[in-house]
Amino acid sequence: MTIKVVHYINQFFAGIGGEEKADHRPEVRDGVVGPGMAFRQAFGTDAEIEATVVCGDTYFNENLETATSEVTAMIQEYSPDVVICGPAFNAGRYGMACGAVAKAVSERLSVPVVSGMYPENPGVDMYHRYAYIVETSNSIAGMRKAVKPMAKLALKLARGEKIGTPEEDGYIPRGIRKNLFAGERGSRRAMEMLVKKLKGEEYTTEYTMPVFDRVHPSPAIKDIRTAKVALVSSGGPVPKGNPDHIESSSASKYGRYSLQGIDDLNSENSETAHGGYDPVYANEDLDRVIPVDVLKEMEEAGEIGSLYEYWYSTVGNGTSVANAKKFAAEIAKDLQSSGVDAVILTST
Repeated sequence: MTIKVVHYINQFFAGIGGEEKADHRPEVRDGVVGPGMAFRQAFGTDAEIEATVVCGDTYFNENLETATSEVTAMIQEYSPDVVICGPAFNAGRYGMACGAVAKAVSERLSVPVVSGMYPENPGVDMYHRYAYIVETSNSIAGMRKAVKPMAKLALKLARGEKIGTPEEDGYIPRGIRKNLFAGERGSRRAMEMLVKKLKGEEYTTEYTMPVFDRVHPSPAIKDIRTAKVALVSSGGPVPKGNPDHIESSSASKYGRYSLQGIDDLNSENSETAHGGYDPVYANEDLDRVIPVDVLKEMEEAGEIGSLYEYWYSTVGNGTSVANAKKFAAEIAKDLQSSGVDAVILTST
């Protein structure tokens, strides 16, 4: 009996369009679409993609509950044995959509799900417990390499075969612990690892610890009354209309906006692009996100040297660490070249 598969992809991989079509509503197409061709080749005669469900990344993330229900209902119509989402690589909103679909399908339909993402995709952290997520490269260039292990894992899940460890079956750890019997007691295993570490030999830990960046604070400003101060925010403050179309979640860009002639941010000249908090109060008075009005007053009173003529903005909601680091490096370089002495960082 041939295994039935339903494939979830976004508007880009369906050939509908890029960011300009990211508000595309959910639709279902019979058979294979886009990257489904590679999966069909990997499956051979063992499985068949019965249908492909497509949804725009913006529509899904801005209408999470509605889109999740719509997509899940479309998938349910085909009674699949397994669902494949993506791969999403490092596309944050796509990863979040794939993860939300995986969660709904596994919980509501009790159908196993396989996806593929770059480890820093925010969808991994949010949804790794609901799908077997195969590690992929950062970009679509790794499509061929991603498909084979995803297809293999999907077949194992559909057949009800035992799934091995992340190392054995090539998926990102799900944070689920299972008891097993070891040949040696824990104290002996710990000492053996310690000895290997001291000798500089290779060893495998039984519990991988998270790695966190440490950012050392810069020295204090000697005289704030002569300092040029800039505003940088992950709270999504943008001019009215969001001219750079910064995404409400999983941002792929940041903006640089002029403060020339502006002493106050209000509902007429500005708004927030952020989709992770209630925007009502921010849209009424964006000084609640970046205090332009107060800093202008301080500049006039001589309490700061000057307010830099541009502010920088992005959305931190679901944005990958890799993108955040890239934005920060570019912004910092620009600020340094402009002689900025201090930066006020605001969020939500």
